[in-house]
Amino acid sequence: MKLPLVGLGTWQLKGEECTKVVQMALGVGYRHIDTAHVYENHQAIKKGIQGFDRSQLYITSKIAVDEQIDLKHVEESVKKACEQTLKELGIDYLDLYLIHWPDRKLPLELIFQTMEKLKNVKKVGVSNFTVHHLEDFLRAGFTPFANQVEFHPYLLQNELLDYCRKHNIYLISYRSLGKGKLLHETLFKELGEKYEKTPAQIILRWVVQKEIPVIPKASSEKHLKENLAIFDFTLTAAEMKQIDGLHQNKRYCDWEGSEFNY
Repeated sequence: MKLPLVGLGTWQLKGEECTKVVQMALGVGYRHIDTAHVYENHQAIKKGIQGFDRSQLYITSKIAVDEQIDLKHVEESVKKACEQTLKELGIDYLDLYLIHWPDRKLPLELIFQTMEKLKNVKKVGVSNFTVHHLEDFLRAGFTPFANQVEFHPYLLQNELLDYCRKHNIYLISYRSLGKGKLLHETLFKELGEKYEKTPAQIILRWVVQKEIPVIPKASSEKHLKENLAIFDFTLTAAEMKQIDGLHQNKRYCDWEGSEFNY
């Protein structure tokens, strides 16, 4: 199955709420479910996808290299981490398995190489990698299938996007709405009135019109449906450029251990 343009992000969704949201999402047409070891919701997702045709699902999860990797037994711990994820999700394979955060103190290339050898993983990628991280991998002979990063009008990562496209790496956008902060931007309200769409739909349309897959989180059926209803209109080239102009290098996902300055 190909990577869908719109998927369901599940960060901070847990327990019964997570299960319910996944079931609603599948009911309205979602097929990509994005999760991670650190989200602690694999088992809730397992309940949500139970009984659904696995071949119609695209499931992404992420390995937490700082938590799940034993430096004395790297290959063994990668396999163990994947087996744990599959067991918790109740599935036989992952469509996409990502290194969640880069940590250059760890043997990232060996970890990635081991992930590529996993028989129950279809594609292997990374998350939160900069151009320099990717250059290191490519020099070592490894090309990730995807790089999942924060990408939205306030953080227009054109250099990273161009690099990924040049090397046939999917760039996947998370936190596409900037933790909701972008919804108050006047431009999106004005364009929303023009196209009879919400500010969130305008932003998501801007992203997918760049042919970038998105994984917005939603917890209500109303918002789940809205996030999918972005394929019946097209922003003009001038409007796309206008939105590009909002860039201010603003991150909403950053922490002390991140390597965005690399």
